[in-house]
Amino acid sequence: MDADADADDEVVIDAPPFIRVYKSGRIERLVGTEVLPAGLDPATGVASKDVLVDPATNLTARLYLPDLSGSPPDKKIPVLVYYHGGGFVIETAFSPTYHNYLNSLVAAAGVVAVSVDYRRAPEHPLPAAYDDSWAALRWVASRPTEETWLSERGDLGRVFLAGDSAGANIVHQMALRAAEDGLGGGDTEIRGLLLVHPFFCGAEPLESESWDPKAREWVERLWAFVRPGTTGLDDPWIDPLTEGAPSLAALPCRRVLVTVAEKDMLRKKGREYQEALKRSGWEGEAELLETVGENHVFHLIDPKSDKALAKLQAVAAFLNS
Repeated sequence: MDADADADDEVVIDAPPFIRVYKSGRIERLVGTEVLPAGLDPATGVASKDVLVDPATNLTARLYLPDLSGSPPDKKIPVLVYYHGGGFVIETAFSPTYHNYLNSLVAAAGVVAVSVDYRRAPEHPLPAAYDDSWAALRWVASRPTEETWLSERGDLGRVFLAGDSAGANIVHQMALRAAEDGLGGGDTEIRGLLLVHPFFCGAEPLESESWDPKAREWVERLWAFVRPGTTGLDDPWIDPLTEGAPSLAALPCRRVLVTVAEKDMLRKKGREYQEALKRSGWEGEAELLETVGENHVFHLIDPKSDKALAKLQAVAAFLNS
């Protein structure tokens, strides 16, 4: 066997169940590679289409519009900017997991949604995902006239940022950027943040280490993979409560909903984030929704379960608050 063949078989980074990287540079994503086309979803009546946000980086997004056939033509509805999860390395805005979830959420909440397909590690390590997510949010705030779903139906005075896992991490980062730099969108207002099972960690032991001693090792390895040169799990990009992290008091919104799952190894940090927000001097309302007996992103794994459907309704209510 020649050297090139050997290099293509030698694994240099193995992060199951997400990704495998070979010495040759070949990248094998183990899940989250399937995509679904945009279009009309017959089950919900939600329409979707794909748009190019930034030609320079090939940043794209999928827009969703609920069935408004019985509504006045000038009715405005909240705008949801959604950032998918996947540890910054897998999944896309076009995967069945997120396409189907956004169809259900848009129908239940009656919002126009923008699901952002940001660049992923290792080809594009952080902060590429943050930069793309910010570009997409600024694009929404610019009220692009060519996208009538946004310009004619979207109420930019009621923008919500939402995401699960790594996407929830992105939501936090986008709120910090908006507080510091502004959105440049005139009347655009971030009404609320939805952080679902956020990918936050820290130097202290994980809640799950008592029953899974490899939990910390896995998170550390994944984080170093997506953020080369990191200081570790005390990095403010993964621990928003670490010493020196930006203050939560300046978050530019009225409401924050953090959701956690009882069996999720990241549950503890999500709860601490909500508690810290309430103590920070921030003047909004911080809520916590915990689902008993469930694990990380259970609502995406089994979206038809009773607990997933209850969570969907709670999220829809938050987006209409």
